[in-house]
Order: sequence, then C-alpha cells, then structure tokens
Amino acid sequence: MDKFRVAFEELAEEYARQAEQLREMYAKLGELTATAQSNDHMVTVTVGLNGQIRSIEFDPRVYRKLSPSELSQSIIEQIGLAVGEVSERTRELMEPFAPEGLPYDELFGEQASFESFLPANLPSEERR
Repeated sequence: MDKFRVAFEELAEEYARQAEQLREMYAKLGELTATAQSNDHMVTVTVGLNGQIRSIEFDPRVYRKLSPSELSQSIIEQIGLAVGEVSERTRELMEPFAPEGLPYDELFGEQASFESFLPANLPSEERR
C-alpha cells in the first residue's frame, strides 16, 4: 500500500509541476509582443499573439517622404516581420509541451491538420 501511495504522490507532484509550467507559459503568451521598424524608421508596428496589431506609429515626416503606396507597403512589411517574430517566440514557448516525437509544425504550422493527432499506422481512409 505504501508503494501505491508513494507512486500516487509522485504523480500528483509531477502533475502540479506541469500545471504550473503551463500556467507560466500561458502567462508569457498573453504578454508576448514583437515590434518591427522599417529601415528608414518611418514605420513602427507592434503585434501581439496571433498577429493582433497593438500599435502602428509613424515618424512625423512619413507623409512627406513616402507615397501612399510606399507607406502601405511598409506597414504590411513591418506587420509581417513582427508576426514572424511573435510566431517564432510562440514556438519557443510551446514546443516543450508538444508530444514527444511530434514536430511543432505538424500540430500548429500551416500544414497542421486533424490527422496529425491520429496514430500514424491507420490507413488514410480510416483517418478521415
């Protein structure tokens, strides 16, 4: 009986440790932001998790230096750079929690699908 109790207590401690790590990871995800600034310093964009735009700032001279299409392109480029940084930092935070042997991209990347979660030895028609 003591062995069972010891094993149960060890499992409970491991569960508590992992739950705390997950809480910390989610707190970090909630605070995650990235900022990108154009080379000419005319446009600065900050995004949060999932590419949520937090702020867009312009140098006061932006309207004299850039045409509307150049400004638009610069905004889009900075959003893309900031989103890329947030995505990479999200990966760094979440990857340790992915199931062993299952690459992060298969779970959350562009090619992710429900099939990623199914056993690999099922024939493709049974996986649907």
